[in-house]
Amino acid sequence: MSDKKGSDSLNTDGGGPLKVSYIFPNGDRYEGECSRSAYGALVRSGAGKHTSASGITYTGEWHEDKMHGRGTVQYPSGAQYEGEFKDNMYNGTGTYTFPDGSMCKGHFHNNRLEGDGAFISAQGLFWTGEFHGKAALGLKLEHNL
Repeated sequence: MSDKKGSDSLNTDGGGPLKVSYIFPNGDRYEGECSRSAYGALVRSGAGKHTSASGITYTGEWHEDKMHGRGTVQYPSGAQYEGEFKDNMYNGTGTYTFPDGSMCKGHFHNNRLEGDGAFISAQGLFWTGEFHGKAALGLKLEHNL
């Protein structure tokens, strides 16, 4: 972040991570923990919240300036992903909620639900099965009798 122009304030409380509040030139905002890279640049690392100028908000863990670990991303449309991230992508166990309230739950790989998972419709119907990219062949509707 130090190689970008913008306003920032640094608060240090000893040898721990730096606490920053930073506004990027494009209007994005970051509040949270940072550390220095091997090259001396300030990078998001630890817990923090990034709000884009377009209204997308990520709250969670950062590693080497990337969303990495547990977190939640909220979109202006009302959609939300809560779960694990790796290298700025949905990777690991998570739940994606669509604007209409329907959800996909399971294991994500590179922003896609992969393997065993569930789809819950906005009406509450619960489908389970295997997901592969955009395909979800052989889903089974679960019944509560």
